[in-house]
Amino acid sequence: MKYQVIARKFRPQIFDEVVGQKSIVRTLQNAIQTDRVGHAYLFSGPRGVGKTTTARILAKGLNCKKGRSTEPCGECPSCTEIAAAQSMDVLEIDGASNNGVDDIRELRDSARYAPSRDRYKIFIIDEVHMLSTPAFNALLKVLEEPPPHVVFIMATTERHKLPATILSRCQIFTFRTISAPEIQAHLRQIADREGAKIDDRGLSYIVKASEGSMRDAQSLLDQIISFGGQEIAQDDVRDVLGFIPNEVIDRTSTALANQDSRELLECISIVVEQGLSIQQYVRECIARMRDLLMMKLELDNKVLASPEDKKMLASDSRKFSEQELVRNFDMLLRLEYELKGTSQPRFHLEAGLVKLAMAGRVRDIEDVIRDFRQGVSPSPTPVKTSIPSNPAKPAPLEKPAAPAVTAPVRHATAAGSPVESVPGTTNPVPSRSDPASNLDAAKDEPLVRRFLEVFRGDVAQVKPSKGESQ
Repeated sequence: MKYQVIARKFRPQIFDEVVGQKSIVRTLQNAIQTDRVGHAYLFSGPRGVGKTTTARILAKGLNCKKGRSTEPCGECPSCTEIAAAQSMDVLEIDGASNNGVDDIRELRDSARYAPSRDRYKIFIIDEVHMLSTPAFNALLKVLEEPPPHVVFIMATTERHKLPATILSRCQIFTFRTISAPEIQAHLRQIADREGAKIDDRGLSYIVKASEGSMRDAQSLLDQIISFGGQEIAQDDVRDVLGFIPNEVIDRTSTALANQDSRELLECISIVVEQGLSIQQYVRECIARMRDLLMMKLELDNKVLASPEDKKMLASDSRKFSEQELVRNFDMLLRLEYELKGTSQPRFHLEAGLVKLAMAGRVRDIEDVIRDFRQGVSPSPTPVKTSIPSNPAKPAPLEKPAAPAVTAPVRHATAAGSPVESVPGTTNPVPSRSDPASNLDAAKDEPLVRRFLEVFRGDVAQVKPSKGESQ
């Protein structure tokens, strides 16, 4: 017998075998039991989550020989023919290749006639969003007032492309992506039935690559069994799927925590020399930052990892503040987007990660301004620890004792503005009427000098005198 792939071999045949769509399954089962079956259904959602499979199970439940049932027997001619897509009364139509108005007119004419053997004549239209506008118009009337023996079940991955006139005539069911634990548990059952030994880490790689699609996960498992045989190591799974070794991601995370640009460049060299994907490397770095943020916020249940890995992530998350994790997450997302349009992805990645390391050494402008207003001298070196939410107010600065001075003497400057000087001193005291002189005198103060360095200002040239060149 010809080999049958896992995605077809383990395709659900009854409602209870459908994974991850409990609310939809329950609604359809209750509709069959209470005789509230509609004449038109629309199943929308991402690829590989069970839309066409659920449509076939619903067709079997309506046409099973033992009567309308939520548990079709799977043995009668109607059930076996529907499962093999060979039933005369359950017609599966590909909307991508039969999208013309003539195809829909032929379907409309066929709907007039009673089923040849079964209880209902059922039309399953896959990828219905591919129909042309005239085809949708031809479908409207029969979809609104079909014969009592006809049921339409339409499936699409792009519901927004359907006209509102079609949507208003259907019961709409939105299929969601399947959660990672549900996919992993189902893959474990399939691997046990196939006699393949694979650890949880290997299965987690498959779950991550499937992105919520059960069909994709089953196809990947089939491919990996063909590669590794009955004994599958996690390194085999990683090599087949093109994932980055965990050691490289761990080194990258540690380098970001330590703001080590040299180590980040070494990690990029490893990825390039081993022929791994730079885009995949950035995606896994993004996923690591996300996991660290979840652990930082004590949301362990949002992280798909083994207990040992969660302990490691919890330890690493303490090396970052929440602000640093959010910043790293945001900058890596932008870097991933920029890599799609660059002709030198390695150089772009190297510059991006060095910028990410340098970002940890830069203080926020709000912090600098707050310290300046509070009279605190900014530290010349950045502090790695995060700033508390309610910083203690600095002690008030003591005012130096005012020296005894005699009456000031007025001097005339080159610009003609008077400047006051104190007898016994060499430098005249600038008058309040001359802002440039005030700034020139104040720039020698340590706090003001530091503030001017932050904003890269050259106060000496704010207001040049008449004798200086412009």
